[in-house]
Amino acid sequence: MRTVSGRTDRVVVVGAGFAGLSAALHLAGRGRRVELLERECVPGGRAGRLDMLGYRVDTGPTVLTMPDILEGTFAAAGARMSDHVELLPVDPAYRAVFADGSSLAVHSDAAAMTEEIRAFSGAADAAGYQRLRAWLTELYRVEFDRFIAANLDSPLSLLAPELPRLVAMGAFGRLDRAIGRFLSDPRLRRVFSFQALYAGVSPHRALAAYAVISYMDTVAGVWFPRGGVRAVPDGLARAAEDAGVEIHYGAEVESLERSGSRVRAVRTSDGRRFACDAAVLTVDSPVAHRLLGREPRRAVPLRPSPSAFVVHLGVRAQPGALAHHTISFGDAWRSTFHELITEGRVMRDPSLLVTRPTATDPALAPEGRDLLSVLAPVPHLRRGPIDWRTRAEPYADELVSLLEDRLLPGVRASVDASHVLTPADWAERGMVAGTPFAWSHTFAQTGPFRPRNFPRSSQNVVLAGSSTVPGVGVPTALVSGRLAADRITGAGSPRSAERGPMRAMRNRP
Repeated sequence: MRTVSGRTDRVVVVGAGFAGLSAALHLAGRGRRVELLERECVPGGRAGRLDMLGYRVDTGPTVLTMPDILEGTFAAAGARMSDHVELLPVDPAYRAVFADGSSLAVHSDAAAMTEEIRAFSGAADAAGYQRLRAWLTELYRVEFDRFIAANLDSPLSLLAPELPRLVAMGAFGRLDRAIGRFLSDPRLRRVFSFQALYAGVSPHRALAAYAVISYMDTVAGVWFPRGGVRAVPDGLARAAEDAGVEIHYGAEVESLERSGSRVRAVRTSDGRRFACDAAVLTVDSPVAHRLLGREPRRAVPLRPSPSAFVVHLGVRAQPGALAHHTISFGDAWRSTFHELITEGRVMRDPSLLVTRPTATDPALAPEGRDLLSVLAPVPHLRRGPIDWRTRAEPYADELVSLLEDRLLPGVRASVDASHVLTPADWAERGMVAGTPFAWSHTFAQTGPFRPRNFPRSSQNVVLAGSSTVPGVGVPTALVSGRLAADRITGAGSPRSAERGPMRAMRNRP
C-alpha cells in the first residue's frame, strides 16, 4: 500500500463531515497532532441540519446502518460511542407500500421477516428469503475486508483469494437477476434491490456485488440516533476534541501552500495559515483536484449519480401514522430508471422514500406534531436540463399530492412548516453535478477504478469522502476516513476498529 513518506506528525483535515471526523479520530488515536477545518459553524458535512418552527430537520442521511463501524470510529481515539450517541433500533427497518395496495414490513430479524414474507407471498418465497439472507451475509463477509475496507492501489489489487469466491457467488452478474434466483414475487425483488439507487445505478444494471447495501439494512438492521442524525457528527466532534483534535469552524479553505509536490500548509479565505506534514481533503473530488491544481486523466469521464429532490414537512400528528421509513413504490419500475438515468427527466410514476423520524424520536417536533421528509430521485444537473428555480415549487406540490393519494389523505391541510431541497441547492454546497450521492457506482467507478484517495500529483495529500473510495453512505464515509488515515500512518487495524462488541449483531444468520 502506498503511504505518505517523511514526517507525518502534523495533519490538517479539511471538512468535518463523517469522513473528516473519522480521519481525525483515527489520526489522533495514532498519535498525530490534528487540526480540523470546517467552513460551516457546526460539524456534519452532508449530514446537514435545519431548525424550522420547532422542527429539528436532518437535511442529509436518514438511514443509519452498521453501527459497529461507527462504534469503531469512536474507539479509534479511545472513546465509547455510548458516551456520545444513543442509537435507537428502527423496526421495521422499512415499510414497503405498493401500487396495488399491498404492503410489507421489512424486518432485520430473520424469524420475523420469514413469517412476514410467508403471509405476503407464500412459503416458497419465505424459504427463498432464508437462502437470500444467507447469500447476502456471505457476500458481505467476503467483500468487506478485502474490497470495501481496504486501500486498493491498482486493478491488480482485485486478484485476491476472495475473488474466485465472489465469482462463484454470482457477484458480477446483474443485481435484479441475482435477487430473482431467490424470490419469485416481483414486489419482493424490488424490496431487496432498490438500494442500488443509493449507489447511483439501476437495479437492472447494477452488479450483484452491490447487494451488500441490501445486507446493511435488511440483515444488519437500521438505527436512528436520539436527537436526529445530526447527533452523530456532534458526538464524533466532541470525541475528537477530547482526543486533542483542534476544530476550527468558519474556516473555508482557499488554497494549498506547496513546496514542490508536497503541501506545507493549508490557507483559508480569512488569511489563516495551518502548517502541516500531511493533509486530508474530504471535499468533493472536483474541488479537491482544483486545490491540488491537477485533474487525473481518465479515458471515460466520470458519471455522477442521480440526485434527490426532498420536501421536508411539519404536520399535525396523523392518525394511523407512517413507520419511520416508508418506501412508496410506483406502478412503473424499469421505465422509471430509464427516465431518470438515460433521459434525464423526472419520473412520471416515481417511487418515494418517506421518512417520519418522529416515529422513533417524538422530540424532533413540537408536541402533537410530526416531521415528514419526502425524497424523490431526480436527474443530476449534467443530465437533466431542468430549471429548478421555476420547477421546485410545482414539483414539491406534485410530491405532496402523491403523499396524500398514496399514504396520508388530507395531509396537505395540516402542514405548518415546509422546506425544499433541489439539485441546485446541493450544487451550491459544492456537490458535483448537484447530487449528494457523488459519482455513481458503476463497475468502472468502483474500487480501484474509482477516483483514488492518494492522488499521484501530491506526495502528502490524501482524499476521503463520497467521491473517493469506498463510496457513498454513512458507513462507507467512516471507512473512507480510516483509509485516508492508513495512507498517512500505515495500515491500522480495521478488524479491531470496525468489528467491536456489535460484531455478533452484524454477523447473525
